[in-house]
Amino acid sequence: MLETIHAGTVLFRDGTVFPGAFKCESESFSPGWRSVQGLDGYALDRKIHDTGWHFLYFAGESRVTVCGREGKKTMRKAIERIQAGLKFENINSFEITRVALKTFLGVPYTRVTFHLRNIQESMLPLEEGSAQPWKNARFFAA
Repeated sequence: MLETIHAGTVLFRDGTVFPGAFKCESESFSPGWRSVQGLDGYALDRKIHDTGWHFLYFAGESRVTVCGREGKKTMRKAIERIQAGLKFENINSFEITRVALKTFLGVPYTRVTFHLRNIQESMLPLEEGSAQPWKNARFFAA
């Protein structure tokens, strides 16, 4: 199990389809999710791009806040909140971009900022079975 989550960590859903020539190490993080080992978001993007596939970067960062001191338990809660928010989305991965440990009136909390990502063959953010590729799609930057 992954010990630390930090800026650049990428998590993807189990069953995510990768290009045939693509190889990378991953480790189970939580039920239904795996973390990429040894590569940050930028390096993973380069490796996927080299195979002719795309690692889309959806514009607009999101964040979750969890009360608690620095530690694995607090970080796990934050990641679980992110994953719960993605339960019904057609997003197959996300990248942690910032982890900030703060206090407010003496109460410690952790704020995790992340970007939604998608590993796919097409450059367009298509929904499965959709004839209109931009209908209900989020804005993105490739």
